[in-house]
Amino acid sequence: MNEYYVKADDDGVRLDRWIKRNLPQISFILVAKWARTGQLRVDGKRSAPGDRLSTGNMVRLPPIDLAPSTPAIFAAQSTLSDLEIEEAEAMVIHRDSDCIVLNKPPGLATQGGTGTTHHVDRLLSALCFEKIDKPRLVHRLDKDTSGVLLLARTAKAAAFFSEHFRGRTAQKTYWALLLGVPHLDDGLISAPLAKQLGTGGEKMCVDEKNGLAAKTEYQVLERAGNRAAWVELRPLTGRTHQLRVHCATIGHAIVGDAKYAGKEAFLTGGISRKMHLHAHRLVIPHPAGHMIDVIANLPTHMLESFEMLGFETPEHAVPEFDPLVQMAKAPATSGKPGNAKPKRSFKEKPANKEVARRAWNKDATKPRRGGKRSK
Repeated sequence: MNEYYVKADDDGVRLDRWIKRNLPQISFILVAKWARTGQLRVDGKRSAPGDRLSTGNMVRLPPIDLAPSTPAIFAAQSTLSDLEIEEAEAMVIHRDSDCIVLNKPPGLATQGGTGTTHHVDRLLSALCFEKIDKPRLVHRLDKDTSGVLLLARTAKAAAFFSEHFRGRTAQKTYWALLLGVPHLDDGLISAPLAKQLGTGGEKMCVDEKNGLAAKTEYQVLERAGNRAAWVELRPLTGRTHQLRVHCATIGHAIVGDAKYAGKEAFLTGGISRKMHLHAHRLVIPHPAGHMIDVIANLPTHMLESFEMLGFETPEHAVPEFDPLVQMAKAPATSGKPGNAKPKRSFKEKPANKEVARRAWNKDATKPRRGGKRSK
């Protein structure tokens, strides 16, 4: 019989998934057969594939010709070129025992797909460092979106971070360059999103009837006349392409986003045609009990665009909105910022500026500052 002890990283994992994770050469069919015949045992007792394991449990399996004892991760790492390993390590901007944070460059997919063989998931085996297991993806960025991408280094850390991303206690801040300038300097974009029919799920659209709720806070940080605006975006939900669709919905698509703005997605004057959307900052609880706060510098093409438009180069700037302060104000049971002023919402692209002004102000007859009334 082969005997294995359960490590702390695998505490609470189902027996069949533990086998898949640690002995991937053993099929689920074989595991089910062992369970039926009483050969699958934990601490000497007959067990079922769905039983949960605890740290220190001894898993006993029937004799089988297993692969060499060298961890599979090292075999995977050996398939990466020196250039790929160097590329992966260069992306690291934070590392501790539970997580690694990357500054993902634009153009690099998070995971593979049809025709995509070079991606972050492939490079993970180069980021083991002192651990045997490679880190795990717990969230994603679009291929053309750059910035903060968090990886978990253990199974328990992956479950912890995933829960906070699902529960919206992870505070994400994006920087974008928009075509034109929104009529209001800050607000809340509220527009439900659904997959656009006929696109195979590769494109989203606003769907008031069947879409899932989607909300994004925004704030204009700087403007280049009426030509473009540097905007901070804070997603309150996590829908596919949410920021890209919401910006296009209010009539100010992200520069370089041809999928949602077509030929109008580009600026002249030497501005890069790449997507100008960057995951600038992530604030999220850490398994050790503190908050982790990581900032990723802008990619080269966005820095060059900002300089051409006359913006102050913001490599190390911290946004005015501080997630740590907002999370401290919020109730302990809520991941939403507390004591924040209500945001005005905008759901449809206005026909003109006057319509826009009225769309943002639910009651246009209320006195404005200075005692004047709007007409």
